[in-house]
Amino acid sequence: MTEAFHKSTFFRQSGWMMIATVMSGVFMALIHGFAKVLPKQEYSAMGVLFQVLVWMQIPGIGLQMVFAQQASAVVNPEQRRQLVGTVRAVLLWTFVIWLAMAVVAVLGHRTFIAALKLSNPAAFWLTVVIGLAAVWFPIFQGLLQGRQNFLWLGWTAIFNGVGRFGIVVVVVTLLHGLAAGIMAGVLIGFIAAVSTGAWQNLDLIWKETSAPFQAGAWLRRVLPLTLGCGAFQFLFSADAIVVQNYLGADGQAAPYVFGGTMARAIILLIAPLAAVMFPKLVHSAARSQKTNLLGMTLLGTIIIGILSVIGLSIVGPLLIKRFFPDFVSIIPLIPLFGACMIPLAVANVLLNNLMAHSRFKVAPFLVATAVGYWIALQHYHADFKQVIQTFGIFSLIFLAICALFTWVPKDRSKIAAAE
Repeated sequence: MTEAFHKSTFFRQSGWMMIATVMSGVFMALIHGFAKVLPKQEYSAMGVLFQVLVWMQIPGIGLQMVFAQQASAVVNPEQRRQLVGTVRAVLLWTFVIWLAMAVVAVLGHRTFIAALKLSNPAAFWLTVVIGLAAVWFPIFQGLLQGRQNFLWLGWTAIFNGVGRFGIVVVVVTLLHGLAAGIMAGVLIGFIAAVSTGAWQNLDLIWKETSAPFQAGAWLRRVLPLTLGCGAFQFLFSADAIVVQNYLGADGQAAPYVFGGTMARAIILLIAPLAAVMFPKLVHSAARSQKTNLLGMTLLGTIIIGILSVIGLSIVGPLLIKRFFPDFVSIIPLIPLFGACMIPLAVANVLLNNLMAHSRFKVAPFLVATAVGYWIALQHYHADFKQVIQTFGIFSLIFLAICALFTWVPKDRSKIAAAE
């Protein structure tokens, strides 16, 4: 009965997180519907700024994972006081780091605006402001995830999507705003989500007593988590930046941005399975309990991934032809784009499992893969298809590395035992 209860809880929580992710994703995807009224150049700029935000959140990914891990492993009052001290210290230092990033943005804004081909500098400055919320948001997400408060973790995602879409509707349709107006909507969405996450973790932020922040031990955990998960996020988003830079003159990258958004939705749909799995694995490890969550999550990821690719290959072209005829050039590449996402989605599950068990030796290899991917993109970007093929190859490499570190025995004694 205990095993059945755990399975039921896992699938119930995963189901809610998938529903919340889909709802949030729908509202965020609806923003791309404004491609019909935005000039192509503005739409391309919007898509690229979205991927820039993904990059800005790379440090936050490590924060989410380490706070999820630390919160999941709390089993006594002293560990809880350490968690409180860590939360307060990290909120302060991330603000300081963001402030330094903002100074860099101010000093080099002309170069950045020119490279991103932004017609309105306000879009760039709004993105800089969003950076602070983008870094704090994962902190509160990690706390909610680690404390297994999936109800409000889901609602923060929904508030982010709803707030973003609501403001964009007002700005674009009533005030005739362009990419800058859309980034204003993104800022409001983040504020709504961050406020909700902070409210649910007010006891850790303000009310309880804290222990001294053990910076050295904490950094030894957050660095590999940031590198490993940041490498995944880099693979997930780098292609759009390269396409805009090399193929984005006069808004020509717009079809790729739209097709990429549809394909990336596959991973965003499946990711909640890994998000629910992670704190449960950490908690089980802290209590020396065995679990088969990894196998269940992998199976669910593969099945949902394949069905999503099939659905995208059927529905995607119909949607583009009916509502976005300017983007029909991407239709032949939709099935390939979707299929390339499955290896990365499976790798994400394995990566979460490795990070949950503190098997951090995989991180340098994943970073090397991300660097290799960036170098390859600089040489292989002749057209949209070549960029997607490069992404697919490196997704498979990323998966192979995660699988190697997951299933290859860590020492020869285990090999001997298996024989």
